[in-house]
Amino acid sequence: MNEFDWGAFLAPIVTSLKITIIASIIVFILAIIVSHYMSRAKFRGKVLLDTLFMIPLILPPTVMGFILLFAFGKKGLLGQLTEIIFGQSLVFTWWAGVVAAIVVAFPLVYQTIKAGFDSIDADLEDVARSQGATEWQVFRYVALPLNKRMLVVAFILGFARALGEFGATLMLAGNIPGRTQTIATAIYVAIDADRTLLAIAWVVIMIMFSFIMMYIVRQPSK
Repeated sequence: MNEFDWGAFLAPIVTSLKITIIASIIVFILAIIVSHYMSRAKFRGKVLLDTLFMIPLILPPTVMGFILLFAFGKKGLLGQLTEIIFGQSLVFTWWAGVVAAIVVAFPLVYQTIKAGFDSIDADLEDVARSQGATEWQVFRYVALPLNKRMLVVAFILGFARALGEFGATLMLAGNIPGRTQTIATAIYVAIDADRTLLAIAWVVIMIMFSFIMMYIVRQPSK
């Protein structure tokens, strides 16, 4: 075993938390908006669109990584758009890690929140409308509070999914130490390089994060 390197140990943790926090917030807000609309709207092709949202949940991470790399590469439409807007490619930057985390975490967060909205009695919202409440007020003061438990669960599950993302992140963001290397990719490299102490330390950190998040999720609702 090699001597423990604190600098090498902390860098992927900081990068992972930075990517995960930003991705989780974006996914959470986006999932609330989309899931509420999909829960209430009725239109042709709804099942098809709902299925499309869930595809990243079952596709292998490397397949999602390939799709994202193709889309955000220099020849891809999104890649050309980001170069025009930001003056540089998104690929192999930590923002690519954010994009990968958003894509893989969205289906889980979306489905969890949507299940909560689907379980709300529509009559309660109709009563609020009959009292003169606008759609925004119904959403803000009726739908969201009644779905509070599932919102908390969805955010935690999305955070955990984004934190543990490996395949899509590796393909789109790469594994650049100090820049795009996350805990998941760092563990893989450490094992390959026989840096056992670092690998064990990161595994312990991931287990601790996972335990804390699942413990919160498993708490009985009040």
